[in-house]
Amino acid sequence: MRIKCWGSRGSLSVCGPEYQKYGGDTTCLEIRSRQDDVIIVDAGTGIRRLGNALMREGKKQVHFLFTHAHWDHLIGFPFFKPLYHESSEIFMHRCPFGNNFVETMLSKVMTPPYFPIRYNDIKAKIHYDDACPLEFTVGPVAISPIPLSHPNRGSGYRFMENGRSMVFLTDNELGYRHEGGMAFDDYVQFCRNTDLLIHDAEYTPDDYVQTRGWGHSCYTDVVDLAIRANVRQLGLFHVNQDRSDPDMDAIVDQCRQILKANNRDIDCFGVESNREFNL
Repeated sequence: MRIKCWGSRGSLSVCGPEYQKYGGDTTCLEIRSRQDDVIIVDAGTGIRRLGNALMREGKKQVHFLFTHAHWDHLIGFPFFKPLYHESSEIFMHRCPFGNNFVETMLSKVMTPPYFPIRYNDIKAKIHYDDACPLEFTVGPVAISPIPLSHPNRGSGYRFMENGRSMVFLTDNELGYRHEGGMAFDDYVQFCRNTDLLIHDAEYTPDDYVQTRGWGHSCYTDVVDLAIRANVRQLGLFHVNQDRSDPDMDAIVDQCRQILKANNRDIDCFGVESNREFNL
């Protein structure tokens, strides 16, 4: 299983010399199975670059998952070039919501006067799954959803192939249980012994005094989760829109110090745009 981050910025895309390392694009992950199935998680602004790369590669078939329906995770969808080619085939999995929510939320992104091309004008063949089950597969990758603790709800995911696993929990607040969210211990169990945990770590302890209940985690809670779940790698995600590269590096250093103080050998890093993982 290969994973590439095309965007890790939270809330709003940014640009400038102070954002070069971690990038300015909002959430988009690409997961490739050993059979080369393409799974895309979220359609933040990073999906534009991913779509261009898939077009160059000539990749025609992709699977979509969404964590939730906030704008920074959807806004790049109309700029995903494979949508406008009849040879493209797109499988929309109805996570995190059932019924017709996926097509409804995406069509809203492409509704005039907000965008000139309507969702119904997409040329790609689009297929919709009937539901979001407790576990499903895309090729050899087994996928398990879990409810997020976030305003308006959503889903995190565990991806497993050949005994290796990655858990993706962005926009998940560990210090506050939102309606529909899980308890801290439930997330510990869900992440247990995973090879790679990518988790929302937007806030510092000082930030969190003012932002508790906004739907994002303080990095100290994320490190605690990684320790208790015995993960092997910890990627800090959903980089705050005002967080410069040196500021984010300082958060990574703080997390590494906490891990060292607890005698835990967990590889901890900030998830940069374009970073790749092989599991």
